[in-house]
Amino acid sequence: MAADIARVFIGFDSKEVVAYHVLAQSIIEHASMPVMFSPIVLPHLDATFTRERNALQSTEFSFSRFLVPYLSGYEGWSLFMDCDMLMRADIAELWALRDENAAVMCCQHDYQPKVETKFLGQVQTKYEKKNWSSVMLFNNARCRALTPDFVNTATGLQLHQFKWLEDEAEIGSLPLSWNWLVNEYDRDPAAKNVHFTDGGPYFDEYRGDDYADEWFAMRERMLHVTQRAAKD
Repeated sequence: MAADIARVFIGFDSKEVVAYHVLAQSIIEHASMPVMFSPIVLPHLDATFTRERNALQSTEFSFSRFLVPYLSGYEGWSLFMDCDMLMRADIAELWALRDENAAVMCCQHDYQPKVETKFLGQVQTKYEKKNWSSVMLFNNARCRALTPDFVNTATGLQLHQFKWLEDEAEIGSLPLSWNWLVNEYDRDPAAKNVHFTDGGPYFDEYRGDDYADEWFAMRERMLHVTQRAAKD
């Protein structure tokens, strides 16, 4: 894999299909480098991901995200992102933050969720390192512990709290602006990637959230381009 191509895996949920496409479009519009997208779609992983759904997981990709190093052949770097995000900056800036001293890099949030339920009435679980795994830069060769067998059998906390690493010092830190939690953090014009962690504006009850106007504007541009291309 060429070093100048950003390999981006995005969690795909059948309830949030539009979220995937808007996020991908927002990355494309701001990018100054080639980007290769891989949606993490469960039916595509039938032979690899055999884990039964946990009642507490809020998305279809809650655990399958940890297959990214395996799906990358444990080579190079890969970026994972939740789908309920909107990129507001050049992904090349994020890609340039890769640190070979780290096995994985993420935004290291320290907060307690303000709400008790997420989108579609799902329970808001609270645990140490919450949302650290929603944006991860994987140094794939150093993540060989994430085999399909481990990802299929490890507990949720083992995965999301990075207990698959030998030492927490292997977790590199990214600026919080690359995973800015909508409604948990105050609106910041400088946020580079915003995360609608409790429910995206594609759900009616979240249409008034911070950055929702930007999300809808991105969706409309995406649809306009598609419709114009169809007419041509």
